[in-house]
Amino acid sequence: MGNVTGTVAAKFAFFPPEPPTYDVCREGDGRVVLSGVTADKNVDVHILDTKGGNKIVATFWKHPFARFTFLYSHGNAADLGQMHDLFIELRAHLRVNIMSYDYSGYGASTGKPSEFNTYYDIEAVYHCLKREYGVKQEELILYGQSVGSGPTLHLASKLQKLRGVVLHSAILSGIRVLYPVKMTFWFDIFKNIDKIRHVNCPVFVIHGTNDDIVDWSHGKRLWELSKEKYDPLWVKGGGHCNLETFPEYIKYLRKFINAMEKLALTKQSSKQLSQNPSITESRHNKCLRFGKK
Repeated sequence: MGNVTGTVAAKFAFFPPEPPTYDVCREGDGRVVLSGVTADKNVDVHILDTKGGNKIVATFWKHPFARFTFLYSHGNAADLGQMHDLFIELRAHLRVNIMSYDYSGYGASTGKPSEFNTYYDIEAVYHCLKREYGVKQEELILYGQSVGSGPTLHLASKLQKLRGVVLHSAILSGIRVLYPVKMTFWFDIFKNIDKIRHVNCPVFVIHGTNDDIVDWSHGKRLWELSKEKYDPLWVKGGGHCNLETFPEYIKYLRKFINAMEKLALTKQSSKQLSQNPSITESRHNKCLRFGKK
């Protein structure tokens, strides 16, 4: 069993870019910025303390007319510097704010990467979103890519009013990347197969049919286990690290955002009607009066 644990850890280890693709520095006015990355006045950089005792780097990409905020957890071989171009595209095409972060041990974040550190990391980022930007659960969409599906579903299973979750090339669990096991072992990591059952918002799954790192079956099973299923996107011919290059990627993400916006408006209208029954009664009375002459 110890050998299995070691194999999983070795196979599913974290691979932070070495050296990091950026550094953190302070401007004369005290603002924190990323060096090595093109400056953007609509990006805030934060250094956050985690429960694991680490300091992690997070960036908030602002859109002036944002409909929602993404909390984006990236894959295991990238850092914030490499995500720069994608975030520019997502912010523009989807009209959303994007909060992303580097896991402990990634980029300029301190500490060592581990499963539990990613959980502490995303919790610190979520608290920053609430504290600094007043983001409510109903305005938040969690986005997890590959290993980022672990912290994403960890947080999603704890928040009951989220607007939605996006799972991009997600895993069922660490061991299941290696073996098609039927049960969850105590030494497994990122037990998404169990946590997805506790997510109470729409889940949009994106997976490539030719993914040779995390088999397509992972995405299909996560979608099947979702309580609120949103139509999945199975990218024909898509691999593990290239789904963003397919035109349907942005197209279907935009459809998902539009659907979540309509859902939010519907729920808001229903809430207003339930809180003000006199509105419904008044409308009903007007219809009756209209029929009498």
